[in-house]
Amino acid sequence: MSQTVIRVEGLGKRYRIGEGVRHTALRHLIGDALRAPVRLLTGSKGSNNGSNRRSSSIIWALKDVSFEVRQGEVVGLIGRNGAGKSTLLKILARITRPTEGYAEIRGRVGSLLEVGTGFHGELTGRENVYMSGAILGMRKAEIDRKFDEIVAFSEVERFLDTPLKHYSSGMQMRLAFAVAAHLEPEILLIDEVLAVGDAGFQKKCLGKMGEISKQGRTIIFVSHNTVAMQNLCDRAVWLDEGSVLQDGPAGLVISAYLAKSARPPSECFWPDAKDAPGNDVVRIRKISIHLDYENAAARDSDASAITVRTPIVMRFEYWNLQPGAALSLSLHFYDGVGTRAFATFPLYEPLWNGRGFPMGLFCSSCHIPGDLLNAGTYRVQLLVIRDQAFEVFNMEDAFVFEVQEARFESVKWYGKIPGVVRPALKWNTDLVRTSDLEANPEGGKVECRDSTSPSSDKH
Repeated sequence: MSQTVIRVEGLGKRYRIGEGVRHTALRHLIGDALRAPVRLLTGSKGSNNGSNRRSSSIIWALKDVSFEVRQGEVVGLIGRNGAGKSTLLKILARITRPTEGYAEIRGRVGSLLEVGTGFHGELTGRENVYMSGAILGMRKAEIDRKFDEIVAFSEVERFLDTPLKHYSSGMQMRLAFAVAAHLEPEILLIDEVLAVGDAGFQKKCLGKMGEISKQGRTIIFVSHNTVAMQNLCDRAVWLDEGSVLQDGPAGLVISAYLAKSARPPSECFWPDAKDAPGNDVVRIRKISIHLDYENAAARDSDASAITVRTPIVMRFEYWNLQPGAALSLSLHFYDGVGTRAFATFPLYEPLWNGRGFPMGLFCSSCHIPGDLLNAGTYRVQLLVIRDQAFEVFNMEDAFVFEVQEARFESVKWYGKIPGVVRPALKWNTDLVRTSDLEANPEGGKVECRDSTSPSSDKH
């Protein structure tokens, strides 16, 4: 049996809102010295005076967290924003100290927690690679052997001798992941930094993590990409409000998390293109999901719930930022355990399919009929495709929603219908003829035909 490499016992981290934290690092001391004259002019006494302490409030980012991780395990941390996932990784990486409890780590740790973590902006990419290796305790000869692999994987060779402060966040993330993955730490801690990169590099990173896990190294992975976590992780730990809510096989924990995370029909809106999700090709302005009120079945249903009989419509407003770009949307539907139910594309969209878009705001709608999805939790991944071939944007979990059972007064069926989808397909049953089976056990030859076809008697 493999040995325990991470043991967390009664871990808690407390923050005091409204009260400054005492720092001893040189950069913080210099900052305090520079702020002192300003405080004299404004009459401010800083954040450590008595009145601030009295007005501050306490929050627990983590509370009584306990678990163990064995060598070679790939563990996913899931939970909503603010659940304590990043705080836990920072404690494991020895970036911050716990308020109570302890975390025992056995092995060399590599961490990728925030873009640029562990790098120095004034140093070049090349210098940062060697500095990171030295921090991990590697000799120069060891780093030399891995250097070419790191550069090739990161795809920043042209800028290798440029100071890191001139790198984009995506370039910094590429280099940081390449360093963390190739300098062979025994334990790798990865936060949600993969969201910074493009879709192609995300897939490359996930593939590399799969390789690392097969080498017997331990990975703790934080991501909102539940499909990637389902494929990569053996086990998942669900954090909720700083505590462990569930710990077990990844499929079961993710399914429970998605079921709780399902939201009623809703919308998300980004009015300012500069802050909207996307890139220099496309920016998302608004996504919405609601009942398809143009359909009679939706008008007759509960407006607060989606049932197996409810038709729904998903609408996407987006800015096309490059003239002539032929864009199309692609939706991928996954069930609660990460199985892809189906994907849909605007193959028969009558106006813009295959045509170049002018710069401007567009709105695309996808109508999902009733009597298609089975009861359960679904997540929808949104992809934006250019020229019907190139993925330019990927939004994981654009929607997470619950499909509920409906009342079927005229159908005699009890229990859950299996499968990801449960379409209401047309069936026909006809009485061909009556017979006395005891008198004619052979039954004779009977040919089954579609009841809508021209009649012919061939029996």
